[in-house]
Amino acid sequence: MRHKDGKPGSVLDRGQRNVPMGILLLVFCGISFYLGKIYGSQNSILIPSSRIAPSPPISFPQCSIQYQDYTPCTDPKNWKKYGTHRLTFMERHCPPISERKECLIPPPDGYKLPIRWPKSRDECWYRNVPYDWINTQKSNQNWLRKQGDKFAFPGGGTMFPAGVSAYVDQMQDLIPEMKDGTIRTAIDTGCGVASWGGDLLDRGILTVSLAPRDNHEAQVQFALERGIPAILGIISTQRLPFPSHSFDMAHCSRCLIPWTEFGGIYLLEVHRILRPGGFWVLSGPPINYKVRWRGWNTTAEELRTDYEKLKGLLSSMCFTLYAEKDDIAVWQKSSDSSCYNKLSDPDASPPKCDDSLEPDSAWYTPLQSCVVVPNQKHKKTSLTSVPKWPDRLHTAPERIMEIHRGSAGALKQDDNKWKASLEYYKKLLPAIGTDKIRNVMDMNTVYGGLAAALIKEPVWVMNVVSSYAANTLAVVYDRGLIGTYHDWCEAFSTYPRTYDLLHLDGLFTAESHRCDMKYVLLEMDRILRPDGYAIIRESTYLADAVSTIAKGMKWSCRKENAEDNPGKERVLICKKLLWYYSSSTQNSS
Repeated sequence: MRHKDGKPGSVLDRGQRNVPMGILLLVFCGISFYLGKIYGSQNSILIPSSRIAPSPPISFPQCSIQYQDYTPCTDPKNWKKYGTHRLTFMERHCPPISERKECLIPPPDGYKLPIRWPKSRDECWYRNVPYDWINTQKSNQNWLRKQGDKFAFPGGGTMFPAGVSAYVDQMQDLIPEMKDGTIRTAIDTGCGVASWGGDLLDRGILTVSLAPRDNHEAQVQFALERGIPAILGIISTQRLPFPSHSFDMAHCSRCLIPWTEFGGIYLLEVHRILRPGGFWVLSGPPINYKVRWRGWNTTAEELRTDYEKLKGLLSSMCFTLYAEKDDIAVWQKSSDSSCYNKLSDPDASPPKCDDSLEPDSAWYTPLQSCVVVPNQKHKKTSLTSVPKWPDRLHTAPERIMEIHRGSAGALKQDDNKWKASLEYYKKLLPAIGTDKIRNVMDMNTVYGGLAAALIKEPVWVMNVVSSYAANTLAVVYDRGLIGTYHDWCEAFSTYPRTYDLLHLDGLFTAESHRCDMKYVLLEMDRILRPDGYAIIRESTYLADAVSTIAKGMKWSCRKENAEDNPGKERVLICKKLLWYYSSSTQNSS
């Protein structure tokens, strides 16, 4: 296990054990007898009951209807508490334990079960995301359009009002690597309603659409309601929750990020998460300024200056201009060590990051005004060295060797395990593989094995790696999958009702010494859609505790034996029931 700074915890060696073994044995026996009296004859791990199950069973009240779109760590009601410099107030700021909600988030009035994929890419129910501002302000750009009781998504955007498909076609002409499986993972900063990421799905490219909770009203919620991968986030003062050198492509279409300000610190973060040989695509100011400047409330001279500054910054970070046509410009991150060697010069600006700065440390890690240089030991992480999709899915990445007990054999064993588990899950939950399940989260993955097993199903998977666990997320990305770091003692960066299936494997066993199970389950309830499912693998003891809490959340659960360890492990198949807000049962808070 690792701490937030990425450093492994210390372990005492035998030379430090000065207490005689006989005394230790006597003390141990006494403690065991005492705990046995307290907890009874349970066969599973002993965990304080205050972090497990309430006793007697409880029923959680409904939250007030005003919490229908509650995002605990990005709550606009708390923005005034934080600074405006570089939009810090839009970053994650989670409430203290004393302010956590112990109630169930209600759906909006008139909520309906989401439209099924792939139809959902083009339309969703208005009452599920009832936001009028974005419709009024962006309908002329074809982001979305209200039609009766639905929102329609014509596929437009600020820089592609005629349609996203034509925009991506032009992009592919500039970047042939988008057509042959070379590019598999992408990130869209300032994603709008994720039309770019939605279009790329049909082209074999898996995109993380990223946007903050801001005045555009629920961009990420629209994306997830459509069945397109997305997460709340902003490039501000902290690193994005992704490992270094992971995305094959990054995209910004008039995303309003001031790339040339603050010494180019936002570009440095894009550089960190972009794979060597990867592409950064920019459309909007200052690209094509000679034609576009009249519509951008500025002057051609100001835009020319900004463009020259942008090109200079990118060059100093070892980017080269790859292609440019009309509104689209493409830069490629160098995989050549000769450019990065120059950054060691004392006069280099920006300089090379100090070797003590962990490239993959990305959970509440401050941004640094320096270049994260690719590790020269990694010969097979550049875009030209990684196998093309889909071959890379089952090819052991080079970076797996840096993980304790990581190897090609370990990856194959993990894949085989989850392939077998998925077949068992399908017997227990026939909805898997149907249009009832689209958005899936594996809450504590290792190598993305479940996501790999699901690759032929009509789903996408958000692979979550604990910020306290071994850093395996880089391997997930090297395989052509997507995911994020997270600490489950806190709320996840998403809106309510955004996932159809949540999966966890021993999460409470691993984290219950830090995280209160009640709050983790309430967070699962917040992000799970009505009629959505949870598959929970835990010891018999913990499975019983989960069932108790789940019943109080209006979940229906049944316990099954684990396919590979029926004596000690259980698989809970849970379903969140659809209910509507009633003022008579709400929480007073």
